[in-house]
Amino acid sequence: MTLEMLCSPKRTEVCSAMELRRSRHHRCRESSDTNRTGLPQKAAPDIGTFLSESIETILGDVQDHIVPGITHWQSPNYFAYFPSSGSIAGFLGEMLATGFNVVGFNWMSSPAATELESIVMDWLGQMLRLPKSFLFSGNGGGVLQGTTCEAILCTLVAARDRTLRIIGNDNIGKLVVYCSDQTHCAFKKAAQIAGIHPNNFRVIPTTLSTSFSMCPKALRNTITADVEAGLVPIFLLATVGTTSTTAVDPLGPLCDVAKDYGMWVHVDAAYAGSICICPEFRHFIDGVEGADSFSFNAHKWFFTTLDCCCLWVKDPAALTQSLSTDPEYLKNKATESKQVVDYKDWQLALSRRFRSLKLWLVLRSYGVEKLRGFLRSHVKMAKVFQGFVEADNRFEVVVPRNFANVCFRITPSAVMSSSTKTSNGVLGEITNSNDISSPRTKTKMGLVNEVNQKLMESINGSGGIYMTHSVVVVSICFVSLLEPLSPKNLMSLRLGT
Repeated sequence: MTLEMLCSPKRTEVCSAMELRRSRHHRCRESSDTNRTGLPQKAAPDIGTFLSESIETILGDVQDHIVPGITHWQSPNYFAYFPSSGSIAGFLGEMLATGFNVVGFNWMSSPAATELESIVMDWLGQMLRLPKSFLFSGNGGGVLQGTTCEAILCTLVAARDRTLRIIGNDNIGKLVVYCSDQTHCAFKKAAQIAGIHPNNFRVIPTTLSTSFSMCPKALRNTITADVEAGLVPIFLLATVGTTSTTAVDPLGPLCDVAKDYGMWVHVDAAYAGSICICPEFRHFIDGVEGADSFSFNAHKWFFTTLDCCCLWVKDPAALTQSLSTDPEYLKNKATESKQVVDYKDWQLALSRRFRSLKLWLVLRSYGVEKLRGFLRSHVKMAKVFQGFVEADNRFEVVVPRNFANVCFRITPSAVMSSSTKTSNGVLGEITNSNDISSPRTKTKMGLVNEVNQKLMESINGSGGIYMTHSVVVVSICFVSLLEPLSPKNLMSLRLGT
């Protein structure tokens, strides 16, 4: 996909050619007898009419009614949200785990599931060159959660309880947590669940001048004001590879600030953590030795199927003191020996899936060097796309590219030029359409944002590809390029205002 394909006068022909794909990949079949999910009623009958049916009939309905209504995250036409880079090894591991169907809540319930998870997490930690204090071999440890949302909540609860054991539960209303305005929304949800007062959720503003990374000085000033007001800082969430712009917070300086106040620091590297197995990208997590926990999602850019979030903590006891349960029916000699890991006490739920199996297959099937090669190739493709953007004076790169993501937008000059004179191509069609506000009735920036949004909607409307957008201080378009473990190339593109 090139900029010319997106914006050339010939794009109308491209869109027409892609219309058939649209019906297959991005929308449910239109029918007068559909329910609110878009499925024909024959595919979702009333429960009272259920009779046994052949697997051939059921799979036929899957092909006819389910597949057309799925957003195909593995499709080469999928350019939205985040990379979903599954692989054959990850798929086979998922199949095996589903077939075994173990519920490995503690060591006794399935020893191999627990032992393999501990081994795989130490392997990964060593690949990332995490400090030994995060590994089982150094009195820390790792656990596979479902998503980063769970990892954040678990660590926040541990930090909360660690402080409340000192100051008393009655003072929960004084606890304060910190993040930047680029932090994932999962943190706010976690704070709500953990009982942090909404007024004590601090958001540190970021700017384009610092590439949207969190400023340690601003953080310290905010914390100082809170302490003077009688509040208690407990938790800082730093991010490596933010959702909107893949910004990188300066871990070392931020951890130094947090240390002065005894705060827990969690590093969220959900997307970008994968690339840090490459030596030339490892510096992005320099300073992680000052953090208390670190996580990344193997199901985003590490060729492992959803769900698989890797979380390491320096002090496993902090998690287990907050999350452990000890009912009579789960008591056993292995647990009582204190020589085994019971992962139920490292997570929110009791039951858990055998996630380590698919990660184990990925690591063993591809090996460290081949995984690094795949990741480097994605960054190389991003550089190529960045070159396309920079060579086209209608577009501009908004923030520096750190990984396989290029943030760009239509330039204000291109928008204003197209809106004041007749212009060929899609850009001209958009700026001169009746759906766009007149430059006389809208601010320049508002018009630029609106045109970027309309371009994204126009591309999505073709049905050939699917993109998402983000909004920061300036309007942006977002591109992520990656290549799956197959002959086909997959470009994950996020475009918007």
